[in-house]
Amino acid sequence: MFLALRLTFESFAFAWQALRSNLLRTILSLLGVTVGIFAIIAVFMVVDSLEASVRQSMSFMGDKVIYVGKWPWVPSPNMPWWKFFNRPVPTAREFRQLEKILSPGSNKGVAIFVSKAGNTFKAGSNSVSDCSLQGVSFGYRNVSAVNVEQGRYFTLQEIDGARPVALIGATIAENLYPGTDPLGQDFKTRGRHFTVIGVLKKEGKNLLGAPSNDANCLIPYNTFASVFALSSSGMSGPSPQLGVKGSDTDPGLLNLEAEMQGAMRTIRGLKPLEDDNFAINRPEMIASLITKLFSVIGIA
Repeated sequence: MFLALRLTFESFAFAWQALRSNLLRTILSLLGVTVGIFAIIAVFMVVDSLEASVRQSMSFMGDKVIYVGKWPWVPSPNMPWWKFFNRPVPTAREFRQLEKILSPGSNKGVAIFVSKAGNTFKAGSNSVSDCSLQGVSFGYRNVSAVNVEQGRYFTLQEIDGARPVALIGATIAENLYPGTDPLGQDFKTRGRHFTVIGVLKKEGKNLLGAPSNDANCLIPYNTFASVFALSSSGMSGPSPQLGVKGSDTDPGLLNLEAEMQGAMRTIRGLKPLEDDNFAINRPEMIASLITKLFSVIGIA
């Protein structure tokens, strides 16, 4: 017992003597360990912040939304590309049929939308370039976040009647109408005149440069179709997509996804043994890839 205490005391005494005789080396060692610990903590903080920023950048895809398009967002390694090239793109007729077939309790809204980038808008002597022009149906505000800060959203009559009205992003409003109220003002793009009925809430830039409504202009879908020749194959011209907002009573949206798949097969007249000629996409596909990516970064 006494021998053990004596050995312990002598060990502490020896260690203390070593620290006193090598003070500089001790300080440098402690400093190195401290810096290392804080560096590891800083790296984890940066990774967490980066992941949060990336997820925020992807929020434009919406929450509880399932999309129908020609191409899958996450292709498989053995994807038969030749089959996908022959797929048709969603149409306005299919949108109307899908809206009728889906049970009302399964969703909060169905929409068709299409966009074209690289547009220039002009109002008097002012202009703004590299903007997106997006044609949307009336239910688009139920599928995607459309935060109108000034003015109002489209009426059903404006959508169906292909009226030349528009909701513009904050960047477009600031450049075309500096210091003035944009509501009721006209601008020109693609040889057509449009009247501003609303201004979207400013979103600012995001980390990945993902689509932002700041440089986006929403117009009725039928108006868009009268300006651009929509692609029927998805190989040339703007290609429409369908979006369906899921119900809160279907947490995983599995019921809605199955119903949408069956509805689209019926609409396109596919036989039981025929493969789907459309892709059902969900934001969770991208979220899953992000999670896997940052899991690998976290392990590294």
